[in-house]
Amino acid sequence: MAKKILMVDDSATVRKVLRMTLKNDGYEIIEAENGKHALEVFPAQGVDLVVTDLNMPEIDGIGLIKEVRQKPGARFIPIIMLTTESQPEKKQAGKKAGASGWVTKPFKPEQLLAVVRMVCPN
Repeated sequence: MAKKILMVDDSATVRKVLRMTLKNDGYEIIEAENGKHALEVFPAQGVDLVVTDLNMPEIDGIGLIKEVRQKPGARFIPIIMLTTESQPEKKQAGKKAGASGWVTKPFKPEQLLAVVRMVCPN
């Protein structure tokens, strides 16, 4: 059974690249365009990994991580921040909220896959 990834980004282009990259590697994808939408589509049975942008409308990536960490059974789900932000204070805020890893945009699909496979082998 394929591992389920919730990917959250307000850019349709980034979601398309992520979807193609991850689906081609055998993952099942659930898409959301911002943190609020992600919480609405977060499946009752959970997901195996969350990949989220930081800067989004409604609820940003940090807010999403905090909310996901409160869900039953979601405390240890790996969460990767995929963002243009690279400042140490932003990374620290992500880590404090519960992010497992940080990938900076622009990214190479192989780079992202390597991180995904490390935290969520399919």
